[in-house]
Amino acid sequence: MRKILVTGAAGFIGFHLSKRFAEEGFNVVGIDSLNEYYDVQLKLDRLGQLKQYENFQFHSLNITDKEQLNNLFESEGFEYVVNLAAQAGVRHSIDKPYEYIDSNLIGFINVLEACRNHPVKHLIFASSSSVYGANRKVPFEESDGTDHPVSLYAATKKANEMMAHSYSALYGIPCTGLRFFTVYGPWGRPDMAYFKFAKAIVEGKPIKVFNNGDMGRDFTYIDDIVESIHRLMDIAPKAVQSSNKNCDPQESSVAPYSICNIGNNSPVRLLDFISILENNLGIKAIKEFHPMQPGDVKETYSSIDRLSDVVDFSPKTSLEAGLQKFVEWYRDYYQ
Repeated sequence: MRKILVTGAAGFIGFHLSKRFAEEGFNVVGIDSLNEYYDVQLKLDRLGQLKQYENFQFHSLNITDKEQLNNLFESEGFEYVVNLAAQAGVRHSIDKPYEYIDSNLIGFINVLEACRNHPVKHLIFASSSSVYGANRKVPFEESDGTDHPVSLYAATKKANEMMAHSYSALYGIPCTGLRFFTVYGPWGRPDMAYFKFAKAIVEGKPIKVFNNGDMGRDFTYIDDIVESIHRLMDIAPKAVQSSNKNCDPQESSVAPYSICNIGNNSPVRLLDFISILENNLGIKAIKEFHPMQPGDVKETYSSIDRLSDVVDFSPKTSLEAGLQKFVEWYRDYYQ
């Protein structure tokens, strides 16, 4: 049985990914700090689903704890690591900046150090579409500039990419960073807009529509995210140095390192998204229109050419189908 560590295993993506690996017979070790950024009971209920698998084990552990993390690596001997542990949320990073420094920077350097001291076949880590900032060129491609983040959260994710590249170059750690685009689905995060909207609509409360609805998001269903990671795991990047100065730096790196978008390649306007959610809930939303919020961007739109080339897979779940599954889960979970 191949052994894999999933950090942030009680989180949204971490839960689904751990479940997939456990179902396929991997020896899965999950860790999570179970912080109170959102409903801890939801995290515990996700873990309750995972604990039915004999080949899944969980440790309550924060990646900021260097000693405990290193001890875990030493005792378990991981072949693969998927780092999904991070302090999430663009707007929360404006109010609580130090939480992002602790988790996303200090925590991530601890993961890199553990992989250096206890070599793994492949480290996959979560980045974010937010690194593209306010780029106007669409769709966003991995070779586009990412030097102008508009939130601290985005800045920490950009820093993660640079930190991973340096460790990959120095120590030969095969690393792949994944820029996720607005992930949604069952067992999702209550701080995300689609989750907040569903809760408010069901309760008959108004929803806040920012930038007067003139926004677009590349919504990506959770199963497509998990399938992409699953396929990428055994395709560790190799160091390739090109003499072509115009070559994409990610394709000519001296390090075994790569960056890959995972999105649906089909942005949806915010008002259209709300309409689809209304149809699935069978309830009309009460809308309150507000200006753009600090840290937000007007549109996200993912190029997935690299993902398709590397793993022969492209996310295809439509927003209509994905939201239907989310609403079915939401009604069942919250009765």
